[in-house]
Amino acid sequence: MSSPLALILELPVVSDPRGNLCFAESSRHLPFDIARVYFLYDVPSGSMRAGHAHLALQQLLLPLSGSFDVRLHDGRREDRVTLNRPHRGLLIRPGIWREVDNFSSGAICLVLASAHYDEADYIRDFDDFLAYARA
Repeated sequence: MSSPLALILELPVVSDPRGNLCFAESSRHLPFDIARVYFLYDVPSGSMRAGHAHLALQQLLLPLSGSFDVRLHDGRREDRVTLNRPHRGLLIRPGIWREVDNFSSGAICLVLASAHYDEADYIRDFDDFLAYARA
């Protein structure tokens, strides 16, 4: 499940007969303060999300429900990670291309981000990304 291109972070879980509680605290369980939270859901079968890299943004992707795959590329190597446990997230650092696909029925991908949305932080063309990564 681990990847040489991103880190798997295991978040604390408080187990209880009534159900489990998982939590994350900025700068304690995450290497950044959370500036933005969003989630992907009702992704149609066969669809791909993301398809970009960031210049500065860090993100933690968490599978709140179901499962999905994350394809990672650093300009030289490619890897694929399956996320399917809500307390295990994928920490993606800047400069890594990501594509999210293979969503199971009912899958929910929660994203914790280190900064507010900024279009200037995105590299959306893979060839541009390869040129950036190899420079």
